Amino acid sequence: MLALVALAEVLGMTMWFSATAVTGAIATEFRLDASEIAWLTMAVQAGFVAGTLGSALLSLPDLINARTLFAVGCAVGAMANAGVAQAASPAALIACRFVTGAALAWVYPPGMKIAAGWTERRRGTALGILVGALTIGSAFPHLLSALTSEIEWRGLLRLTSGLALAGAVIVRGVVRDGPFVAETARFNPRAAFRVFTVRGTRLATLGYLGHMWELYAMWTWIGPFAAASLSAAGSTNAATQGSLVAFVAVASGAPGCVLAGFWADRLGKARVAGAAMVASALCAAAAGLFFGAPIRWLALLAAVWGFAVVADSAQFSALVSEYSRRDEVGTAITVQTCAGFLLTMLTIRLVPSAAGWMGWPWVFLLLVPGPLAGAWAMRALARDATS
Repeated sequence: MLALVALAEVLGMTMWFSATAVTGAIATEFRLDASEIAWLTMAVQAGFVAGTLGSALLSLPDLINARTLFAVGCAVGAMANAGVAQAASPAALIACRFVTGAALAWVYPPGMKIAAGWTERRRGTALGILVGALTIGSAFPHLLSALTSEIEWRGLLRLTSGLALAGAVIVRGVVRDGPFVAETARFNPRAAFRVFTVRGTRLATLGYLGHMWELYAMWTWIGPFAAASLSAAGSTNAATQGSLVAFVAVASGAPGCVLAGFWADRLGKARVAGAAMVASALCAAAAGLFFGAPIRWLALLAAVWGFAVVADSAQFSALVSEYSRRDEVGTAITVQTCAGFLLTMLTIRLVPSAAGWMGWPWVFLLLVPGPLAGAWAMRALARDATS
């Protein structure tokens, strides 16, 4: 069941970066300005925040069967994602990406609940596998963009929509509900706010916010950072090579999530998450040293940073699921996810603005405080667990 959920997650999450991977082609055809390009990326985050907020307030992940919610999210997202290919104006592009993000709010958190339902003692490993699947799905459009010039950007969007529909079929038609979380529950208007009243879920959410301060800004802008670096070094194919570096950065998170989950179940989820955040903070601080370096050194930075930056992600959901009531797991994970993705909108917008006045080499220093704050929260949670 876990393998099937992970496969469906890979297929569904290909929609997340489908437009980001071909932003250059879209911007050229529609003559987008800098603000419109930023919103093309941020619209997915905004839609996801709106979707998770609504889901959390209505407790949809616990009121509605998670497999049904997942399948509906994939189907609605596929239609909106394909709609980008039919858009006739920048406003329509951004609106379709917003709806895609809102639909993915019914894919990612419900997928975590489904996986949690099949595991108890090794939940860190299980959710690590699932988030690893998410990173592979998110990285896939970057790989296509880097490896082929034959697929036109509209074709890539339609392809990812088709993959999402396949994910819907798998999770609704083949996957079954596990025994370790409630399949459905009655509506409780206090469920969404209980996350902030329990110390364990509060610290886990604070750690997640520190993690998200860094993660999506890094995933979104590591490609342009690499392209600017390679261009400064004299590369004549900087854009394509930058896409390849972005793929390495995102895809490296898959083994990071799986291995961190394995370690977390043995060493402690909070301890492993804290260590991963310290490592990713060091990578963010050192990124400027690699600016202008050959692509092999940029790929090495991307691989190490990509491994560490998302290795902790699943452990925050695992911790929240353990500190939450059995019939509120879906809502608690959704609240945590909503808060984190709301924060990503700030840093995704902040990085290119800062690059405009301080240059690309040291712009990732802005991301360092997030994982350091998250590591502090994880240290406090680990201390609570041993006291």
